[in-house]
Order: sequence, then structure tokens, then C-alpha cells
Amino acid sequence: MIGTYTAVDVETTGLDPKTERILEIGAVRVENGKETGVFSRLINPRREISPRITELTGITGEMVENCPEIGQVMEEFLDFCGEGPILGHHVIFDYSFLLRASVNRGLSFRRDGIDTLKLCRKFMPEGEKKNLGAACAYFGIELRNAHRAVSDARAAHLLYGKMAEIFGKEAEEAFLPKPLEYKAKREQPASKRQKDLLRDLLKYHKITLSAQMDDLSRNEISRITDKIISQYGRIRQKR
Repeated sequence: MIGTYTAVDVETTGLDPKTERILEIGAVRVENGKETGVFSRLINPRREISPRITELTGITGEMVENCPEIGQVMEEFLDFCGEGPILGHHVIFDYSFLLRASVNRGLSFRRDGIDTLKLCRKFMPEGEKKNLGAACAYFGIELRNAHRAVSDARAAHLLYGKMAEIFGKEAEEAFLPKPLEYKAKREQPASKRQKDLLRDLLKYHKITLSAQMDDLSRNEISRITDKIISQYGRIRQKR
């Protein structure tokens, strides 16, 4: 068992780091097995939060309306993490969002990671559910305020400690950090031509955009434009 790491969790507007945004970052710093610090920030994603995400997390648009954007938070978060490994339940999900946010702001965030979901798949019975809530219940760990970032980060930390206590001696290698493999390129801002085309499509088809136009990257605005054209068609020119 490794005793020093940062347990992390992010809540997001959706599942795809290429198209969705971070809503909340929660982290627990652990040194020599003891919790020594907590990081918790709500993030303004500059887009609407779907009812499904609000139902899951309890986070509403009103809660994040006056919160900082991700660029104002990342340096503070990276300082909190330090250079050590990160830990999480399906940690590659959290890492992919955090890495993309870092790269887009010219920051470095390459880390090794410990994945408690992989440990659950290795050590829990096959028929048992392996999500964080089910795994905590199986090992007798209380999970309060599920799907909020700090609570989930702390639960993953406690889950790791419990499994290491039970299985660590027989499978030490499984509890060590592994390189996290995810590639992210810095996204380019959308061009004026792209924005003008999207504005025209939105007006023509009477569509309300859930994201803020000026905050969209070149790839994001291209995907939205293509989706609108696919669903509603192009703008018909008057004869």
C-alpha cells in the first residue's frame, strides 16, 4: 500500500471530456495514510446543467452561476495535488477531464494513478456491483452525500485503505500507482466564421444554444454545427 497520494473526484456536465465540462472538483490529500487537506470548488461550466445531472449531483445552475471558471481554479488545484499520484474510483475519468482542462490552459498535469474500481474488480466477488456506492457498502464504509466531489474522493480513499488492509499483503503490486494513459491536445478558439454560421443556423431553426458561444472551442462549435445540420438541415436560400 502506498500512503501518500491525492484522492480526487470531479462532477461534470456529462461523460465525454471532449464535449462536456467540469462542474465540481473535490480532493483529499493523504500523507502517510492520514488525511491532511481538503480541496473543494464548484465550477461555472458556462453552459446549462441538464436536469439529469442536477438530479444526480444536486448541483444547479444557480449554485454555479457566480462561481469561478475552470481556468481560475486549475493552478490552485495543481498546487494542492503536488507531484504525487492521484487516486479515484475509475480514476481515468477524472484524470481525462482534469488533464484536458490543464492542457487548454498551458499547464502540466501528468500523473500516475491508483484506480479503486480496478481493485474492486480484482478482489470483490464477480456478482457484486462495483460502483463506488456498492463497493463502499460491501466493505462497510459509510458514503455520505454521494455524487458530490469531496465525499466521493474521501470514500475512494477509505475504500483503498480497507482493501489494502485486507488484500495488500497477498497482492502488493495491485495497490501501487500505474501510469495514466490519456492524450489531450490544446483546443483552438472558434473562428468568427464558425460563430457567424452557428448563429445563423440557430436563428433560422429557432434553436436555443445551451452553451455560451464565446466559450466554445473550434472543435466544439464544429460538432454542434454538424449536429444541427444533420437534424434540421441547412439554411435554405430564398429564390
